[in-house]
Amino acid sequence: MNNQLNDRSLNRQTKPLAIVDRIAAGKALRQTVKRSDHAAYQPPPNREDPIAILEAQAETRVAELVPIRYARMLTSPFAFLRGSAAVMIQDIAPASTTGLTVQACGDMHVSNFGVFASAERSLVFAINDFDETYVGAWEWDLKRLVASAVVAGRFLGGDRVVCEAAVRAVVQSYRQHLHEYAGMGYLDLWYANITEADLLQALPTEAHKKATQILTKARQRTHLQVLEKMTDLIDNQQHIVEASPLVVRAETIRGEEASVETIRQLIQNYLASLSSDRRFLASRYRILDVARKVVGVGSVGTRCWVAYLQGTDASDPLFLQIKEAQPSVLAPYTEILCSYRLPDDHQGHRIVTGQRLIQGAPDIFLGWGELDGIHYYIRQLRDMKGGVKLEPGKFQVARLPDYCHICGWALALAHAKSGDAAMLAGYMGENAALDDALVKFAFAYAEQTEQDYDRLADAAKQGRIQVAIEF
Repeated sequence: MNNQLNDRSLNRQTKPLAIVDRIAAGKALRQTVKRSDHAAYQPPPNREDPIAILEAQAETRVAELVPIRYARMLTSPFAFLRGSAAVMIQDIAPASTTGLTVQACGDMHVSNFGVFASAERSLVFAINDFDETYVGAWEWDLKRLVASAVVAGRFLGGDRVVCEAAVRAVVQSYRQHLHEYAGMGYLDLWYANITEADLLQALPTEAHKKATQILTKARQRTHLQVLEKMTDLIDNQQHIVEASPLVVRAETIRGEEASVETIRQLIQNYLASLSSDRRFLASRYRILDVARKVVGVGSVGTRCWVAYLQGTDASDPLFLQIKEAQPSVLAPYTEILCSYRLPDDHQGHRIVTGQRLIQGAPDIFLGWGELDGIHYYIRQLRDMKGGVKLEPGKFQVARLPDYCHICGWALALAHAKSGDAAMLAGYMGENAALDDALVKFAFAYAEQTEQDYDRLADAAKQGRIQVAIEF
């Protein structure tokens, strides 16, 4: 990936097409792939067993944690969708695409957005999960997002009217904002983000109270809060508190390759990935404790560590999340789009590069490292991060279309930063043709997700997979 980016020389002499010409070129792509073509979803007769795909992923993960992954995926069809990006990409990658590529998220769903602090300490809204990021078709991200809107809507108790409105909110917002970004210069796009003020302006007045609560809570999510919640004073020294099996201190895990000392070695390796000023800042902190922490749904079973570091004194903590980086689920399908494969020399580097390309204001400590041949990426565990909990009783399903509008906006910004916004806007046009198509796709794939969820439940009943009782 890095080599491809370096090839885009500042001294390139080729004059870029004018915006109006790029819009026209995008519109011409409709002759190859009609917008209505995106409505189609029909599983092939030889469709690979989705449970087998999950089992194959489990082979590279910490065996004792895999039952937790299955347990979390079985809480609802929406949880299943969140954990099965590898299943969905094998379903949608064979479909015709326009050939326009972006730095795709790779695991795009309505729970993979949130607010976080920029380097200037302002809150911005954007995509917040990049484990699967890779160069890919814009259609892959958008299709996964609209399908998740239907599955989440049903999980929240929404009817077809609400779910369809959510899908249309995603696509309409995505289209309209791409038209806006099509006219912007590259530097303006690079600096563009969705601010707190933008959020409140885009949401209806009746949603402001809840949004303000989320923003206020995010500001309170600091390293000092983590210190209070995750550590306790033991023998006059702060240590991470265990909550087995979800949080387990490294020194208590038998046969595990990580310890305070090995994580110290990993962090030394990671420091080389930072710019010199941030390397200096991070190097001033010393490691006090390390614990394995189970996070997410789809990533459960991959190695994930929390390192507790201290600066000047106990009031100056730094918590780093050290997360294993495995190959993107999109990687095997890149050849469908082009005749070459991107270099994947370091999976952590891939994730960091992708996040920096499309998030706009990433964590100042975002970097990568390696330990015993295993790739990791590293970021702050909690730095004014927050988001919407899409759970019954915690989220009003009637507000789902408003939330999906913001998600579509964030996806449009990510794709505009890394792709050709003008060509994308030209292809999509200004009417609802793409919206109509993706409504049909979203409902069809929601049905597929629910069927696959039932198959996972059957696999658990039959003993094919082991499911944790407590997770």
